[in-house]
Amino acid sequence: MTMLCRHCETPLQQTFLDLGYAPPSNAYLVAEDLNAPELSYPLRLKVCDTCRLVQTEDFARADELFTSDYAYFSSTSSGWLAHAARYAEKITQMLNLGPDSFVIEVASNDGYLLKNFVASGIPCLGIEPTASTAQAARELDVPVEEEFFGEAFASSLPSADLIIGNNVYAHVPDLNDFTKGLYKALKPDGVITLEFPHLMRLVEFCQFDTVYHEHFSYLSLLTVERVFNACGLRVFNVEELATHGGSLRIYGCRADSAWEEHQSVDDMRQAEADQGLDTDKYYQGFQARANKAKDSFVAFLLDAKARGKTVAGYGAAAKGNTLMNYAGVKPDLLPFIADAASAKIGKFMPGSHIPILAPEALRSSRPDYLIIFPWNIAAEVRSQCADLAALGTQFVTVIPDLTISK
Repeated sequence: MTMLCRHCETPLQQTFLDLGYAPPSNAYLVAEDLNAPELSYPLRLKVCDTCRLVQTEDFARADELFTSDYAYFSSTSSGWLAHAARYAEKITQMLNLGPDSFVIEVASNDGYLLKNFVASGIPCLGIEPTASTAQAARELDVPVEEEFFGEAFASSLPSADLIIGNNVYAHVPDLNDFTKGLYKALKPDGVITLEFPHLMRLVEFCQFDTVYHEHFSYLSLLTVERVFNACGLRVFNVEELATHGGSLRIYGCRADSAWEEHQSVDDMRQAEADQGLDTDKYYQGFQARANKAKDSFVAFLLDAKARGKTVAGYGAAAKGNTLMNYAGVKPDLLPFIADAASAKIGKFMPGSHIPILAPEALRSSRPDYLIIFPWNIAAEVRSQCADLAALGTQFVTVIPDLTISK
C-alpha cells in the first residue's frame, strides 16, 4: 500500500534515503535487555512530489518513541544552554515580554529554556510528554503539562504572546494537527518561533546520521510555508543558525496579523530555489553519498583494529545510533562510548549494544582515537577532552567526511 504525504496526502513515490532497519535511536538498553529480542523498524525517507516534505515511512508511533524514560536531556550541553539563554533575552526584548505576558514552549524538555523566563518573572508553561524530563523541569520551578501537543489540547490552553518550539517540529507525526494547534493557542498578534534542522544543510553536508524514527519530517522553508499557509499562519522572518549542523529559526504569526514580512524570508526562498529544492533532481543521489560516508567509517575502524590502535566514542547521541546501526558496528570495533548524561551511563546503545560509560573511562583508557558522534558540538567536546589530546588522543568526526585531528 502506497503511503500518502503527511501534509498534502499525495502518494509518495520517491525514496530519498534507505538506512535499512534500526531500533528507535533513544531506546537505550539495560543489561537485562541484552538477551531479549529487540524491536527494529525500517528507516526510510520519502519525498513528496507536491509539497516536497521529506518524511519517514509510517512504522513507529510517537508514544513508542517518547516514553517515560526518554533519555535526552537538553541541559547536558553547555553550548545549548547558552544558545537558549541568548534567545530568551533577544525575544523578550523584541516582544517586550513582562509579567502580563504568557509564553508556551512545546517540547520543553528539562526546562533548559523556560527557566530563563521564570527567572525574569514572565509567566510560562512547558508542554512535555515525557515524564523524566518534565520532572527535571519542575525541579527548576518550570510549570509543565505532560501532554502531546495538538489542536485539541491547544484549545484548552490560555492564548500565548509567544509559542516556542525548538527541535520539535520535525518530531511530530501529524504536522497539520500540530500546526493547527499553534494557530489555536496563539493570540491574534502573537508570535511563534520554531527551530529545526534545515534540509538544505542536511543535503549539503551529507548529515544522514540526523535521520531517525523520532524525526518524522526533514524541513525546508519551502515546505514549512506551505504547511503554515494551509493552517492560517505565515512566516514573517527567518534566521539561519549554526545549531545542529545548520538550522532555521522561523518567526510565524497568524495570516492576518500586522507583523511585516522581512527581506530574510524572500532571501531564503531564493536560496532554496537556487539549490533546486522544488525539483526532483535535488533529492536524487543522496543515498550514494551516505553510503560513501558509512563505508569510510567502517574502513577507519577496521584499519585501526588491524594496526592495534584503541578507539572509543564520545556522545551516546541519536546521530551515533543511526550511523552505527547502518554501518553494523559492534563492540568488537568500538568497545565503549562515553557520555556525560547520567540517564545514559551504565546503559547500552540500541542495536549495537555498545556500553555507555562515564567520561572518566576515557581518562583511564586513553584511547588513540576518540570518535565524536554529536559533531554539532565537536568543538565543545574537544575543549572538554583537551587533557586527552595532550596525551596523544586524536579526535575523529565522520560527517560530512571522515576527519582526524589533534
